[in-house]
Amino acid sequence: MNPYIQQKWKSNLIEKKSYINLFVELCKVKITFFVAISTSVGYILNSGSLSWEMLIPALGVFILASGSSALNEYQERDLDAIMERTKHRPIPSGLVSGNMALGIAVILLVSGSAIIYFSSNLTSLLLGILAFVWYNLIYTPLKRRYAMAVVPGSLIGAIPPVIGWTASGGNPFDLQIITVALFFFIWQIPHFWLLLLIHGNDYATAGFPTLTKIFSKGQLSRITFIWIVALAVSGLLIPIFNIASTIYSLIAMIIVSIWLLIDTKGILTHYLEKINFRRAFISVNLYVLAIIVIISIDKLLLNEF
Repeated sequence: MNPYIQQKWKSNLIEKKSYINLFVELCKVKITFFVAISTSVGYILNSGSLSWEMLIPALGVFILASGSSALNEYQERDLDAIMERTKHRPIPSGLVSGNMALGIAVILLVSGSAIIYFSSNLTSLLLGILAFVWYNLIYTPLKRRYAMAVVPGSLIGAIPPVIGWTASGGNPFDLQIITVALFFFIWQIPHFWLLLLIHGNDYATAGFPTLTKIFSKGQLSRITFIWIVALAVSGLLIPIFNIASTIYSLIAMIIVSIWLLIDTKGILTHYLEKINFRRAFISVNLYVLAIIVIISIDKLLLNEF
């Protein structure tokens, strides 16, 4: 190959990768991908099967959540520029203009909403819009004023599995999916407070009203552990409502719940180091992943036999 053409090809490839990386950062794809996964879990729990039809509403939720995240970065661009962990995001770094980010957000929000509606039903669309409104119009401004904003804000994480449930024809008020939604709701709180224990100074510098200004790090660690216990209890409530009905699933859920409590008890020690909080943060998220894998496999195997 001609050296000039080869060099140009490499430059174009690097440029494309840069655009992809910017999109991933702007739309918080690591988070929105998990949102799509939780939507799929809701679909599986109601339908009892894996199907191509499941992927389309999950894709719609992923795109809608990506648009919502891009809009959130636009809304918080001034604060992101102050915090150490966010100052390199696309907008505060100057790699993406505010207007471009806003345009991308609008396109994604409209596209995601359309995909959800045409691939499922009006109920799923309304739930998707509720999640967007709650995140961008209620929670985002609320957390600038109240340290406890994360509690009502956690409703956002509870909605995606309900969208999947309704997309496959389920009733959003069924106790089964409400139990799963409760599990996702509770998870959000220790998830955020562990982040706060890791990056508390960053949030304070940006002017967010944080619980670290109200409680000592030791007190907040104990409160967070109580929520981790509540998360484990809510996970064990799921089998009561026939979501996971085999003895093997129940045993597996008990084992991972005990593991969670043992593995995160380090945040109760006198040595309140970031390494303990990071480990607990990872463990809490792995626990949620383990539970949704267990209940999904349980439902698929039960339907198979």
